[in-house]
Amino acid sequence: MRIANLLVGGIETPSVLDPARGWVPLSGLSTGLSEDVAGLIATGLGEAVRDRLLTAAADASDAGIVLADAAVFTAPFRRPRMVWGIGLNYLDHARDLDAPHPTEPASFIKGDHTIIGPGEEILLPPQSLRVTAEAELGIIIGREAWEVDEADALDHIAAVVCILDQTAEDILQRNPRFLTRSKNFRTFLSLGGEVVTTDEVRSPQTGLNHLTVGTWRNGALHRENVVDDMAFDPAALVAFHSRVFPLQPGDVILTGTPGAVVVEDGDVAECRIDGVGTLVNPVRRL
Repeated sequence: MRIANLLVGGIETPSVLDPARGWVPLSGLSTGLSEDVAGLIATGLGEAVRDRLLTAAADASDAGIVLADAAVFTAPFRRPRMVWGIGLNYLDHARDLDAPHPTEPASFIKGDHTIIGPGEEILLPPQSLRVTAEAELGIIIGREAWEVDEADALDHIAAVVCILDQTAEDILQRNPRFLTRSKNFRTFLSLGGEVVTTDEVRSPQTGLNHLTVGTWRNGALHRENVVDDMAFDPAALVAFHSRVFPLQPGDVILTGTPGAVVVEDGDVAECRIDGVGTLVNPVRRL
């Protein structure tokens, strides 16, 4: 199942995708469920919730439906409780930077002030002359995860989403302790447009590890890799961090990038994930 915020007449409209017809506004459905994306995620987006939404969407009138190829997306939500990022998680990316392979996840926190959605501008701050955009798979927690085993960790993930995570790389290079500052300028986290429940992308054999993530700039591929090349795959990340603190519904984990690309004024950055979608943001220097 796919849910998203669509811009309809300039108004953010939470919607669910009816595969046969298009995007159906949640406000027109009598499901007894939340009418916003964050609220639905808080339900866990289990099979019963998905079935109720999809049945209601299929039975809804044609009024207000937006055709799939006409949809204009915005951020699916803007106030997650926590955004937890992971650095140097792809082994190839660590080799690119001549950095040692991590023996434990290297993590950081991003504030919700960084969040933008598809089509919104990534703003390059005057404090940094070298900003990178990094395509990533975002995983969204659907039910509390506290001291969970890796074998059960994927059951705590409700959905996935495309991510562009930005870094003021020159600030970070001055001192690795500047990581939080380098990651937390405004507009340094784009997410969306579609939130895709794991039943659409999870494989019985490989979990989420078969997904391919690509960083693109100006329509050209910079770097892509398969999730299986991560040092710590999504299940390992959830299990590891659940032993540090309880992960709650709606928390987002950024799983790392296959490659960071330097972006300049006038560029267009993209995240493309097979089976999930494409996220596009223009870049502007302040």
